Amino acid sequence: MFRKIQHIHLVGIGGAGMSGIAEVLLTLGYQVTGSDLSESETTRRLQE
Repeated sequence: MFRKIQHIHLVGIGGAGMSGIAEVLLTLGYQVTGSDLSESETTRRLQE
């Protein structure tokens, strides 16, 4: 069911919970984008 979804956008991607979810989704092969109020080391790492 979920494999039909290819792109996921996470709001608050720099937070502890959302960044972990983003890492898992990236590992599973999903295209992940996100937004957060401020840039941080976490958001910079996820951009790579």
